[in-house]
Amino acid sequence: MKLKLKLSNQVVLLLSWRDIRAPRRGGAEIFTHEMLKRSSSKQFQYIHFSPMFPGAEPSEEIDGILYLRAGNVWSVILHASRFYRNHRKSIKYVVNQCNTHQFFTRWWVPRSKRLFFIHQTTREIWFQNMGKFVGTLGYVLEPTLLRLAKYDQTITVSASTRNDLIHHGFKAEKIQIIPEGIEFEHWPRENWLEKESRPTFLYVGRFAKYKGIDYVFEAFGKFKRKFPNGVLWIAGKTNQEYMKEVLRPILERYELKAMEITKHENSFTSNDQADVIFHGFVTEERKLELMSRAHVLVFPSQREGWGLTITEAAAVGTPSIVSNSPGLVDAVDYGRSGYMVGHGDVDALSKQMINVICEDEEYEMIRQKAYEYAKQFHFDNTGETFGQWLDRVSVGLG
Repeated sequence: MKLKLKLSNQVVLLLSWRDIRAPRRGGAEIFTHEMLKRSSSKQFQYIHFSPMFPGAEPSEEIDGILYLRAGNVWSVILHASRFYRNHRKSIKYVVNQCNTHQFFTRWWVPRSKRLFFIHQTTREIWFQNMGKFVGTLGYVLEPTLLRLAKYDQTITVSASTRNDLIHHGFKAEKIQIIPEGIEFEHWPRENWLEKESRPTFLYVGRFAKYKGIDYVFEAFGKFKRKFPNGVLWIAGKTNQEYMKEVLRPILERYELKAMEITKHENSFTSNDQADVIFHGFVTEERKLELMSRAHVLVFPSQREGWGLTITEAAAVGTPSIVSNSPGLVDAVDYGRSGYMVGHGDVDALSKQMINVICEDEEYEMIRQKAYEYAKQFHFDNTGETFGQWLDRVSVGLG
């Protein structure tokens, strides 16, 4: 990469397989950008290195962060190592961001400069996303690959992931939890939107097996037997293949009628004939409106780094029902600020949905606790904690 760069002698180089502008960016990329943008440490220059994608610039500055891109998901490792060698005198630290993808910095960066950043381990998810052969390979290799970084100063986003890392040989004193955050200010109670007249449940996220969206459909089908007027909202880009192969059969089995909204209107009036409404990809503003209008967010994922939608929903007055899975238990404060059920237990999930509608007093109590718990999570706090940690590491107190 031949770029004329003006570097300080305090560069923090972050390596990842995606960045904030990548088409498939997700919560991890947003978290990294906000963490760096709001970092309380002013002594460092942040450079983020990731693969190219169609339409991308090889170099651009966003919110004071220099984003560099080269190669593809595999060759980016070579480009990143070359960049490091060419500028190693200016680079104070190299952050290996692990999101199933590794940069193997143990083999080309000295220990004194290595930092490790991981949102979540992905043990079971390998089987869900990659098929039998690749899934088995990933499941078997993940512990070994993780241990490549076990001597590095490490940051993660939840106690669940911290515990997983300790299990893999990481030292507890070398792991710092950087709190998750939201971008918007928590809505005061008087700004919470009125709940829908129909019992309304909301799923926000990708159509992926490990996310548990099929469990949501199954549980909702059972819920409808007691509350025929209930409605399920789905927000997120529709995966037509997953819809056809997995979700459509569930709709047919429970005789649920679905409709898809292609143009968003200001009105929240639902089609009374529809049981499941697909809102598709929505703006942030629309997402928060849906969250505040729904009675509860349902998110029975198998494993997450945290579960940011849970915190977002709580910040606008809506609690969540989640699986007792790593990351999600942290986001609901182990059931104190939300509802938890055993992962994959559709009957328990359906009963909890019924409980939300029937137990008004308990619902209001959990709703308030979810809001109070969510108030401590904002990206300003994320940036401050990260900056303080980096300053401590730089003087040998990490």
